[in-house]
Amino acid sequence: MDPPLREALLLTLNLAVVTSALLLVLGYPFALWLTRTQGWLSTLLRAVINLPLVLPPTVLGYYLLVSMGREGFVTQLTGVQLAFSYPGLLIGSLLYSLPFAVGPYVSAIEGLDKKYEEAARALALGTLQRLRFVVLPLTLSGVVTGTAMSFAHTLGEFGVVLLVGGNIPGETRTAAIYLFDLVQALEYERAGQLAFGLLVTSTLLLIAIQFLAKRLAVRT
Repeated sequence: MDPPLREALLLTLNLAVVTSALLLVLGYPFALWLTRTQGWLSTLLRAVINLPLVLPPTVLGYYLLVSMGREGFVTQLTGVQLAFSYPGLLIGSLLYSLPFAVGPYVSAIEGLDKKYEEAARALALGTLQRLRFVVLPLTLSGVVTGTAMSFAHTLGEFGVVLLVGGNIPGETRTAAIYLFDLVQALEYERAGQLAFGLLVTSTLLLIAIQFLAKRLAVRT
């Protein structure tokens, strides 16, 4: 394996792991809040979260680039330019993969029979205890699905990461961008090998997600 490909694959794997882990830590509590909140704010936030599902990735990438670029308001506010860096790449990945994690989390929590929480409350279990011993175990199938989907989705991101992170070898060039570079260089054989590897990886991940989700659903 040549060094540029190794760098791109390692960066992609790192980005997918960090993105899915952060979305689990931050997204699950947010999903809990969404399911327990009514009104226009909840409706608005659900729509905003799902925007990456319908927006072209380049649109989201453009606005992130403008906000985190040299003259962007984020740069002016923090004094740090996040565009064309790993932190900027991570922010773009988090936002673009957000609905793939939060959506299954919300569906699992909303599908939870309220009688279990009511029974836990009757036993004088506190909020954190109910979350740990009741809600989380009974929604584990959705947690696994959302986390795995966000991981798999991050592996194939292109438009957002290209606009926000650019194409810096070893820093922001992911596997999808490296594949684009190979095609641009007319290296179709190497491009085909990489594309096939990504196809097989994504297929196996989806199969594993369905298998785990079914097993966990049966247990609960």
